[in-house]
Order: sequence, then structure tokens, then C-alpha cells
Amino acid sequence: MEKFTSFLKASWEEITQHVTWPPFNELQANTTLVLVGSLIFAFVVGVMDLVFENAFKLFYQSF
Repeated sequence: MEKFTSFLKASWEEITQHVTWPPFNELQANTTLVLVGSLIFAFVVGVMDLVFENAFKLFYQSF
């Protein structure tokens, strides 16, 4: 148990004293960038899904 307590104390010290946290406005900008990128990626995957679905429907209907 002593090792675990020592680990928690060291982790807390590392997080509070040694980590450089970005400013809030930078976090907002990065979050917006990730959100927009995720939406674009989802849109592209959705379009690809529709294209392949219709292509396979046409292909299977030809038999």
C-alpha cells in the first residue's frame, strides 16, 4: 500500500508542479479544430458508404 500511496503523491506532484497546461483559449481552439475535423471525417465516411451501397446494389441487381 505504501508504494501505491507514494505513486499517487508523485503523480499529483507531477501534474500540479511539472506539467505545462495550455491556456484556456488554446484549449477551445484545439477542441473546435478536433470537432470540425471529426465532422468532416464522418461526412466523408458517410458519402463513401452511400456510394459503395449504391454501387453494390447496382452490381447485384445486374445478376
